[in-house]
Order: sequence, then structure tokens, then C-alpha cells
Amino acid sequence: MMFEYTRRSGAPTVFNDGITFHVDQISRHGEGSGPIDISHLIDRSYGYHSSRELRWHLAERFGLRPNAVALREVH
Repeated sequence: MMFEYTRRSGAPTVFNDGITFHVDQISRHGEGSGPIDISHLIDRSYGYHSSRELRWHLAERFGLRPNAVALREVH
């Protein structure tokens, strides 16, 4: 399953264990359909440490294996 996300504009957040980013908008791309905004399904205030962490979070949320999740950052 393909997801495209946009980071929230502004400086990265410094957290206890490193720099994090927040997701501003995320869309799911399904087979034969256009993008579907799923931003309401994640906690957009959560500070992700990497796109890999976001991919694992999405896999858990949608009941998928992490390697079944494709993730692309758009600007």
C-alpha cells in the first residue's frame, strides 16, 4: 500500500532523544483509485524520528507487514 506524506512546515522539533518531525498531511493510494486523505487516522502531533518509524506506525494501523507499506515524502 502506498502512502504519501507532507511534513509540517517549520523547524524540526528537538525531543529528549533527538530531532523529530510532524506529519501535516498523509494520503493513501489504493489500486484503481485516487489519493485518499487519511490524516485524521494518525496523531499529527506525534513527533516521528524517521520515515521508517512512520512506516511501522502505518503498518500497525492498517494491519499490514511493514515491508508491504511504501512511503514517499512530497513537498
